[in-house]
This record gives sequence, C-alpha cells and structure tokens, in this order.
Amino acid sequence: MPVSAPPGPRSRATRALYSASLVVLFAAGCSSAPGAAPGADPTAALPLPAPEDGSSDGGPTGTDAPDGSGGDSPMGDGPLHDRIVVIDPGHNGGNASAATEINRLVPAGPREKACDTVGAETDSGYAEHLFNWELSLLVKERLEADGATVVLTREDDEGVGPCIDERAEIGNEVRADAALSIHADGGPASGRGFHVIVPGEVEGFTEDIVAPSLLLAEDLRREYREGSDVPYADYLAEDGLDERTDLGGLNMSTVPKVFLEAGNMRNAEDAALLEDPEWRERAASAIARGLAMYLMRD
Repeated sequence: MPVSAPPGPRSRATRALYSASLVVLFAAGCSSAPGAAPGADPTAALPLPAPEDGSSDGGPTGTDAPDGSGGDSPMGDGPLHDRIVVIDPGHNGGNASAATEINRLVPAGPREKACDTVGAETDSGYAEHLFNWELSLLVKERLEADGATVVLTREDDEGVGPCIDERAEIGNEVRADAALSIHADGGPASGRGFHVIVPGEVEGFTEDIVAPSLLLAEDLRREYREGSDVPYADYLAEDGLDERTDLGGLNMSTVPKVFLEAGNMRNAEDAALLEDPEWRERAASAIARGLAMYLMRD
C-alpha cells in the first residue's frame, strides 16, 4: 500500500501545488532495446506551475558546488527551499553514435555494466532520450517554483552519457534529498502502463537507501497514477513497483533514488500519451507532486 505523507507536510505541499496549478490553468486559457526481454536494464526509469542507466559530454546542470549551491537553480523561498533534488533524464541524444563510449564497462555495484544505453522509441520515431529530457525539464521547473534546488545529470539532449555510475555520483556529491531517473519503457507492444523501480538490498551498496527509496517510490507512484491517467504496468512489476538489484544507477547511489518508467513506448495507447505535449505537462505536475510529498515528510 502506498505510504501517505504526514498530514502537516502533505497539506502544505498540496496548497502550494494547488496554487501553482491555477497559475498554469490561467496561463494556458526503457527498458530494453529492440529484441531484449522485458526486465532488462531500463533503456530508456503539483508543487508548481507548468511552463540508466556514456563517457560524458553532457554534465550536470543546476549547481556549481557539491553542496548544491550556485548554478542555474539556487535555493528559493518556497516550501521546498531547503531541499536538493537530482533529476536524471535517462540516456542521451548522442549515445547512438558513440557505441565504443557507451559500451565500456563501469562500476555498477558488485559487478560492472555498460556505461549507458541508447533507449527505446515509439513506432513513429519519438526517441526515449528526448522524452526523458523534455519531461525532466518540466519537472525541474515545477520543483524550482516551490523553491527546491534541482540538479540535472546532463545539460542537453545532444551529448553522450553520462555513464550510470557518474549519474549516481552526481546525486551523491550534492547530497540530494531525493534522486529520480526518468525513463520510458520499451516493453512488449501488447503491454501498457508505468512502473517505479526501487533498489533492492545489495550488500555493501544499497542498505542505507532501500527504506527511504521505497517511501519515495510510493509517494511518486500514488501521485503519478492519479495525475497521469496511466495505469500500473500490466506486463511486469507488481502494483506499479519493481525491485531491482542489478541497476548501477541505483546500486551506486548513496541517496534515496528511484527510476520512473513513465509508460511503454511500444504500446500504441501509451505512446500517444508520451508524444502529447499537453499530457507531458500533466505528467510533470504529478511527478513533482510525488517528489514534494516525499520531500515534506517529517
């Protein structure tokens, strides 16, 4: 069962998100590469107004210092003013032309894995790396509107990587209160829905983040389901939650972290939503709400 945020913090977050949603209303008037089995590495994984797992050409944005100060996203005055969030847009636009770089092995917990992957795409050619980037920017805007310091793991959608261990290290270095890797799955065309990937216990790596990451996942799952109109995945996971111990992006993290697979790019119904800019606005608001609920827990 989802864990609800404590009444006090939840109500503050809800008020902030509701006010922001009015602003928006008035202003407006990965999984596997093709051929891989579901459950392989994600290839793609409102407080606020609208608008995994490559050596890296694209580095983090939104901070100049390990403590999260400075950069594009300084701490603000809203209800999340003292919170640091890392948003990790999965994959990157240059990965497909950098096979040597993204296939090199990097630390991923007890064993090594490929630096990064290319990601999925819809039948019409909408690339997952671009979806991840566009949705991440929308989430960032909403969190910043409530005062959070937001760090992105890449600065555009034209570079290579970063590698999965580097993505995790960005969150570790800024001591993020929460980290979210945004993806869209590449599952079977007959299956639809979203799921949130949580870290399982990996000795020597994830023991300290398993419990808080599950709370983060439950808050995110609840708000995303309510706000996106996307059901739980019907082809993997259980009630929208999938525990994994093989993902470097989770195993190498020392801060609470989850992956969101926002929908299945190979399913026609999901793809129609993922490709819709208006839907992405709603989805970003739901994601930001879920993060805010977690961040405002006691």
